[in-house]
Amino acid sequence: MDAALRIGIIGLDTSHVTAFTKLLNDPSDANHVPGGRVIAAYPGGSADFPLSIGRVGDFTQELREQYGVSIMETPAAVAESVDALLLESADGRVHLEQFRAIAPYGKPVFIDKPLALSSREAHEIAELAQQYDIPVMSTSALRYSEGLVHALAEADGAITGADAFGPMHFEPTQPGYYWYGIHTAELLYRAMGTGCREVTVTANDDFDVITGIWQDGRIGTGEPATRSRLRRHAAHWRRTAPGRRVQGRQTVLCQLAGRGHEDVQE
Repeated sequence: MDAALRIGIIGLDTSHVTAFTKLLNDPSDANHVPGGRVIAAYPGGSADFPLSIGRVGDFTQELREQYGVSIMETPAAVAESVDALLLESADGRVHLEQFRAIAPYGKPVFIDKPLALSSREAHEIAELAQQYDIPVMSTSALRYSEGLVHALAEADGAITGADAFGPMHFEPTQPGYYWYGIHTAELLYRAMGTGCREVTVTANDDFDVITGIWQDGRIGTGEPATRSRLRRHAAHWRRTAPGRRVQGRQTVLCQLAGRGHEDVQE
């Protein structure tokens, strides 16, 4: 049997790190993903971002004490000791800097949302990945949500348009749609595919309507909404299309490991 993939995490200031580590390191978990273990991590944390600095201590303690993860002083130290990396820092402002530190080690990297906070930074991440020949993946787990996967399978490729709806929380340090808009954009792109050539936005105090026109003339819309409006839509969604959040995260890990979700026992 092949040895387990040694996985490192950069940034312990998001609940994603405990969710991913439990799925990987806990064989008793009903949604366990075999084949890899989180063994090392760098805490990070941004002092001017309460959702980051206010949580990094507890998550670091949980990974160290509950899962035996070695806590290291730099991203480079983590990259040197593992086979693959999850760049999980909640603050998108630090992603490029942290990726620069780990890229020379040539390890595959998953970059959690937001990939970056500008197209310039995203392009530089892509250029570094090409320079060091690194496989890089970045996605919202909603791309693999159970309801969406089943709906697209039933459509059998005949998607003439799509309307996506999702959360739109704003954070002062994470401008525009980068922080939570990724979730709605991911749903739309998963349904429509690549090739969006034109984007327009109409907005009011409650929500935005983002309209994309694809190269072949198809139209897709995304509606990232404020918290109050989202609650009303979420109640309707739970009644009509129930799903499991963990399934999306589980499938992300399967994709990173090069296996389909069907290879993991439910």
